[in-house]
Amino acid sequence: MSIVIGCDIGSLASKAVIMKDNTILGFAIIKSKPKPQDSAKEVVETALSRAGLTFKDIAFCVGTGYGRAKIPFAHDSISEISCHGKAARWLVPTAKTEIDIGGQDCKIMKLDAEGKVLKFITNDKCASGTGRFLEVMARALGISLDDLGAHSAASRSPITLASACTVWAQADVIKHLNSGIPIEDISAGINNAMAARISILVNSIGIEPDVCITGGVAKNSGVVSALTKITGHKIILPRRADPQLAGAIGGALFAKERASGRA
Repeated sequence: MSIVIGCDIGSLASKAVIMKDNTILGFAIIKSKPKPQDSAKEVVETALSRAGLTFKDIAFCVGTGYGRAKIPFAHDSISEISCHGKAARWLVPTAKTEIDIGGQDCKIMKLDAEGKVLKFITNDKCASGTGRFLEVMARALGISLDDLGAHSAASRSPITLASACTVWAQADVIKHLNSGIPIEDISAGINNAMAARISILVNSIGIEPDVCITGGVAKNSGVVSALTKITGHKIILPRRADPQLAGAIGGALFAKERASGRA
């Protein structure tokens, strides 16, 4: 079978996944550069190096993400909505609803049995339901983004943020921190606020189990736990691969179909 690549150029992070059959041979996640073509070159070269391959070994490459049109070596480009839907069913075969939370947008998708997106809604106008919100809050707390989930789990009395607006929420966080509120309780309040914002989108489109979560924010256990409580549904975190790779995985799956002539 052919070796293929999915390349997802996002606003904050760029991802690449190399696949053969249904096996991931290599992958990479990097911080996006100002020029999408530079991000694509670095992330694909990193993934190829880890897999012990060169681009000459690749039969087909599909680009996705906001920078997909500027990937010079991509054979085709496909929307991130389609790629995420495709990946969701590969990551969680029973998924009918996908929550994808990226750096600067949040997408809720309803899927059919093949991973085709039947309906979706996206929030890309406000940072409060995106990874950017958590990034700003973590900086205000003086902790790493990765620590927000761990701190949240130790909370006994989560704060309530007065505003969903990132600017005002940041001011709230600083006020609570200066008042001596434990970082654990502030972290939990931040994750709860994030989950509450996302649940508004989920409720507007309707939720149908099973529900999976993808994107970089899926790695924050505090947000996943809060979403489970607010929606009343178990939110499944994919274990087959890093959930942040979903778009690139979908691209690789489409690339496999293109390479075999099935699409």
